[in-house]
Amino acid sequence: MSPALFEPLTLRSVTAPNRVWMPPMCQYSAEPTGPGAGAAGDWHLAHYASRATAGAGLILLEATAIAPEGRISPFDLGIWDDAQIPGLRRITDLLTAQGTVPGIQLGHAGRKAATAPPWQGGAPLAADEGGWQPVGPSPVAYDERHPVPAELTVARIHEVTEQFADAARRALAAGFKVVEVHGAHGYLIHQFLSPFSNRRTDAYGGSFENRARFALEVVDAVRAVWPEELPLFFRVSATDWLEEEGWTADETVRLAALLREHGVDLLDVSTGGNGGPARIPVAPGYQVPFAARIKEETGLAVAAVGLITESGQADKIVANGEADAVLLGRQLLRDASWPYRAARELGAEIAVPPQYARAF
Repeated sequence: MSPALFEPLTLRSVTAPNRVWMPPMCQYSAEPTGPGAGAAGDWHLAHYASRATAGAGLILLEATAIAPEGRISPFDLGIWDDAQIPGLRRITDLLTAQGTVPGIQLGHAGRKAATAPPWQGGAPLAADEGGWQPVGPSPVAYDERHPVPAELTVARIHEVTEQFADAARRALAAGFKVVEVHGAHGYLIHQFLSPFSNRRTDAYGGSFENRARFALEVVDAVRAVWPEELPLFFRVSATDWLEEEGWTADETVRLAALLREHGVDLLDVSTGGNGGPARIPVAPGYQVPFAARIKEETGLAVAAVGLITESGQADKIVANGEADAVLLGRQLLRDASWPYRAARELGAEIAVPPQYARAF
């Protein structure tokens, strides 16, 4: 029998050849201004192609901004303009040719927008440095370095929801087979979910139902334009890791059940990122129990992330039913050929491009 990690997984009409997937990881390598702003370039093509040719079963492109003001940094990929479709199409064509399922994460940074790339310190940028006014559910800054965001009006919330739908239409035109809505890591949708960042008193704040409203409206808008036969993912931070007034694991389970009803096929389960005095017990596989609980209590398919580095560890997570797939982030940055190595260590067969066959 093949190891569980290398069994195919079918969601709707799409089948990933294995359960070793690449999560969204921003590259901060797009042009920041001009007619090519936000477009995928040679770096993106080479980066994603190298993981596809090395056997990743599904690749989710980095958080791709649905609007210019939704970028984390001026150098983020964008999908707010039809002119950005051809660059993305180059990537999906190559991934598909290698047998890898091409996916993309659609995101809006909210109050964490307009920052420098991490290797330049990641600080918020002033207007004369290419920055802009961030927005959020409430006028509450992410931290002491970040500016206070402009509170979104209800009309603007509806506009952002439509921007997500428009981005999904472009993702389809660009050849993606999976779309993931980014609701994690302290970005806009997560900001609405968490009472730590959402202080609204209208229909989008206060109760769990109100705080979850924006997330569900975005999912509904995307699902309405995303083909029925193609899967929709949602990335969530299962907890803010805050002792008081943060988003909790119990709320995540409630949200997961609702997301399933609204047409989400898989929950990509991470944690944290929304600021505050978070205490995170980082250790190998430390986020897997959140995914396992969601899967057990809701029946929704899940993918696990977080310090999953060894082949036996990854295979056990899938074999034990804790998750349906594993997403390897930093490990795939360190070792693009990790799927080949894992297959060899686990005694699994994996497709190899004929150009590389002599190495095997």
